[in-house]
Amino acid sequence: MKTKCYFLLLAAGVLLLQPAAGQNNPSPRIESWVTHADRSALFQQQNDSLSFSNHDHGWGVPIVVDDGQQFQSVDGFGFALTGGSAGLIMKMSPNARAKLLHELFSRDGNSIGVSYLRVSIGSSDMNSFVFSYDDLPAGQTDFPLKKFSLSQDLNDVVPVLKDILAIEPSIKILGSPWSAPAWMKTNNNVRGGALKKECYEVYAAYLVKYIQAMKQQGITIDAITVQNEPLNSKNTPSMQWFASEEQSFIKENLGPALRKADLTTKIILFDHNCDRPDYPLTLLNDPEVAQYVDGTGFHHYGGDISAMSDVHLARPDKNLYFTEQMVVEKPGNTAIDICSPVKRLIIGATRNWSRNVLLWNLAADPNNDPHTDNGGCSMCQGAITIDGDQVSHNIAFYTVAHASKFVVPGSVRIASTAPGDGTVSLTQDEERPGIFRMAILEHTPVLPNVAFRTPEGKIVLIVANDAYNIQSFRIQYRGQFASMKLAPGSVGTYIW
Repeated sequence: MKTKCYFLLLAAGVLLLQPAAGQNNPSPRIESWVTHADRSALFQQQNDSLSFSNHDHGWGVPIVVDDGQQFQSVDGFGFALTGGSAGLIMKMSPNARAKLLHELFSRDGNSIGVSYLRVSIGSSDMNSFVFSYDDLPAGQTDFPLKKFSLSQDLNDVVPVLKDILAIEPSIKILGSPWSAPAWMKTNNNVRGGALKKECYEVYAAYLVKYIQAMKQQGITIDAITVQNEPLNSKNTPSMQWFASEEQSFIKENLGPALRKADLTTKIILFDHNCDRPDYPLTLLNDPEVAQYVDGTGFHHYGGDISAMSDVHLARPDKNLYFTEQMVVEKPGNTAIDICSPVKRLIIGATRNWSRNVLLWNLAADPNNDPHTDNGGCSMCQGAITIDGDQVSHNIAFYTVAHASKFVVPGSVRIASTAPGDGTVSLTQDEERPGIFRMAILEHTPVLPNVAFRTPEGKIVLIVANDAYNIQSFRIQYRGQFASMKLAPGSVGTYIW
């Protein structure tokens, strides 16, 4: 939902609405981190001396940041730690692995402070082979789940998560299944098919056992989605869920099973594209389902990101999450299209009520391996490329870094002027100095942006220059002003 907000502006030294900062209050200093489209700066702290001033000498409409208006809390920003990603990390030497994980998950120095991860329950299509935690020869079943085992994850995902938790113990982890074990499925295959009706109860028990087994390893699964991309059967592995089937499974099996096991792991619906908001709304319309569900997860391979706000409009009592998006570039590109994913995902998803932003996937090798055959993603470049102990950073890394380093968990999105918002401006009468005229601007021409207030009281503003030339812009905060410039196609994160 787009809400038209009217901000009042300063003109020729006269302030409207917002009280001016006290004369004795020091002007806040502004820290800035920038990525330029020409790669001359890649998430690099700037040495510019930037600060707010009581005097506004600029032209045009400023981005008004108002921490008096608060929206959703932030859980974090990060990536999918696929089995393939974890396997590559485990093959690194201990020193190189420790250095990489510190760069990704610490908040010290030049580290980027990733605060949220998604893992696959069983294999995803970014594993070199398909597995579940209860694989059986054809024709066999295991309804008591006596053969359930995390053995494959113990080789890579679990040890990497333990290393990460040693760096950042509070990191949130989302689990998503790509498929149930083949013996539970209508086609007895890891690709496509649906869950057999007679296996609804055992599959709910399977997911409970996964959460409990990870807990025994010291790993808390904060939330699970019922199925990755339930309307896509083209991946290997994959499994189809129509809304009516997921509805039945949650209210009759999964929800009661989690409650009976006394687990607080959240259930997140859907986990698919923005072109089908009817899917989660159908489920949330059932009170028996809604009682068990925390919220809805979205991808953005289809539809408009504003669909998240449509779901929020219908069910503001339920949370929204952005759980996957592939962001890639060609190796060796002289330019980096950083503006597009930051504008669309970091700014777009959070302005549409998402509590997180997760990109796909954390790591791959120079050939975008590993991935499964017959439905694995051959173009899914990692946020980082790992070649032995050598690590290079790709566009997804910088996209997340612009938010994750500064917008820490517990931050709150706050109001800031968005493109198209209405504003009020003053202009001085040319013939009579000191006399001002008011004009209402129905569609404010500001750069795409989003603002947050951190638990420590810092303000973080992320701005993307989607224009083809250098853009001078101003920030207004509590009656003070700061002037900025941003090169075409570039992104800046500003902290004060």
